[in-house]
Amino acid sequence: MNAAGILQIVLYCAAVTAGAIPLGLYMARVYEGQRTWLSPVLGPVERLLYRVCAIHPEQEQHWTAYALGLLAFNLVGLLVMYGILRLQALLPLNPAGQAAVAPGLAFNTAVSFTTNTNWQNYGGESTMSYFSQMAGLTVHNFTSAATGMAVAVALARAFSRRSVKTVGNFYVDAIRGILYVLLPLAVVVTVFLVWQGVPQNLDAYATASTLEGAKQAIAQGPVASQDAIKLLGTNGGGFFNANSAHPYENPTALSNFVQMWALLVVSAGLVVTFGRLVKDSRQGRALFIAMGLMLVVGIGVCYWAEARGNPLFAPLGVDMAASDIAPGGNMEGKEVRFGIANSAIFAATTTATSCGAVNSMHDSFTPIGGMVPLFNIMLNEVIFGGVGAGLHGMIIFVIVTVFIAGLMVGRTPEYLGKKMEAKEVKLAVLTIVVFPLSVLGLGALSVVLPAGVAAISAPGPHGLTEALYAYASTTGNNGSAFAGFSGNSLYQNSMLGLAMLIGRFLVIVPTLAIAGSVAAKKIVPPSAGTFPTHGGLFVALLIAVVVVVGGLTFFPVLALGPVVEQLMLATGTSF
Repeated sequence: MNAAGILQIVLYCAAVTAGAIPLGLYMARVYEGQRTWLSPVLGPVERLLYRVCAIHPEQEQHWTAYALGLLAFNLVGLLVMYGILRLQALLPLNPAGQAAVAPGLAFNTAVSFTTNTNWQNYGGESTMSYFSQMAGLTVHNFTSAATGMAVAVALARAFSRRSVKTVGNFYVDAIRGILYVLLPLAVVVTVFLVWQGVPQNLDAYATASTLEGAKQAIAQGPVASQDAIKLLGTNGGGFFNANSAHPYENPTALSNFVQMWALLVVSAGLVVTFGRLVKDSRQGRALFIAMGLMLVVGIGVCYWAEARGNPLFAPLGVDMAASDIAPGGNMEGKEVRFGIANSAIFAATTTATSCGAVNSMHDSFTPIGGMVPLFNIMLNEVIFGGVGAGLHGMIIFVIVTVFIAGLMVGRTPEYLGKKMEAKEVKLAVLTIVVFPLSVLGLGALSVVLPAGVAAISAPGPHGLTEALYAYASTTGNNGSAFAGFSGNSLYQNSMLGLAMLIGRFLVIVPTLAIAGSVAAKKIVPPSAGTFPTHGGLFVALLIAVVVVVGGLTFFPVLALGPVVEQLMLATGTSF
């Protein structure tokens, strides 16, 4: 670790905070239906969409109708996406002549982009046509992100209301999220990336002659537009197989910094939005601090582990306890133009959110360095998390935290003046339990069944980590991977697809049920026994609950994977 790397981390955190606050305040106005500076241009478009889609924005929905609308919207999107991939060879904008995507892979990909996971069992430039990239993948990057944002807003709206039966209108929330937030930001980031050298065209693949006389196809296409929304919507699916490590997706140090900023700013901004919607900015600030502290610690540990390097490459006589045991640190799997610090920031941030975009290969990190992104995902990705999804996931942990605090003082737990009773606590625990059941249950099958074991490339603890990372990433709707894991088989396409569906919709539905229950409650004035949820004590307790739940659930399997691998690496054993 050095001063330059630490300075990069500080500047990154400052830039995200500086962008998140005004963006969060702007999004609060958008979701409250207030006039914004974009209203003169986008207001007529919004009203036109309502008329075309027969949406009545003044009619709000009970939580069950909200959930059914969300599920129907995403189901239609999944089926359309599957159809595009299966009919790819017959559709236009296919200059490379890409064949139809196989049924298993088409199912996995359709589920992946519908659930905001963007797990990719394929190389984009060698599998997808321009039409599939634009009309399929990029469109879903908008709709899946807007879905998560809508759920977070519905939950915030429920806490701000009293004795009502509605939580908003899903279609209105989704349209506003896309039209006023994601689209304008995506246009700006797209123009910036084009300026930095990212391709944005519909040209056929270029052909170049190598020095040996061989022919090489150079893929291009509408890269910048997909790049922008894959980051802003915390989607993560790359146009190219190498994702943001590819020079066409991420050509410069400046583009890398802006991409890291883009993948976090909307998620961080929504925490500010939450504070404004519940009419208490202190609540949003407390959540922001809790998330920010966990993110900074994760970045710091990852940077330390990678800067320290691989002990197998340490010169003779070097103290194994030294801060840097291998000169230059661990540069395996990293781009020289980004270096260790920016690779660590990207890895920790993309897994603290549910983005999944990568500018380095996590499979090549040191065991402890690779454990950081894995552990971030195992915390249910509530360290800002996916746009909307991270916020509503953190509110679930807040409910558990105030429940524990209530037990300590002998009072019914409260949050924002709403009593958190048995129904809310049970639903909160259900949403938390879904994640480890899927990760450990489906992951266990993958390391036992022959069809599952065939996907693992490395022996021993590293192979266990590969499989564990795959099912944590898919259930957590992240999409990043340890690249040694080969998921393009009928078994893995099916099981990973199932994990994505579980991690998305079996969490969203009980979360909306909590929103419906909370919205119907009265607001109770604070009293002398009310536990404050905006101070340092609450922040510390919330972090402890998040870490302990993740740690106690997954520590045994982490001990058998990255922890034992790190210990054995120090003895000269590698996998």
